[in-house]
Amino acid sequence: MSPSLMKMWISLAGMGFMFISIILIYLSRFKFSNKALKAITASIAYFLMILSGIIIFFVVLSGPTS
Repeated sequence: MSPSLMKMWISLAGMGFMFISIILIYLSRFKFSNKALKAITASIAYFLMILSGIIIFFVVLSGPTS
């Protein structure tokens, strides 16, 4: 697999993590009433958002591939 294709899949995973975190934050804030469940889903969502930000940051800063 070429480095360009590998970077594409890694950045796609980062975008998927962002999408999952948006859904989890929505569920945490508006759908769940149990405080423990709210805390668990929110912490997972924020962890995924931070992870996706780091992934996209490194993909962008690594520059173009040949």
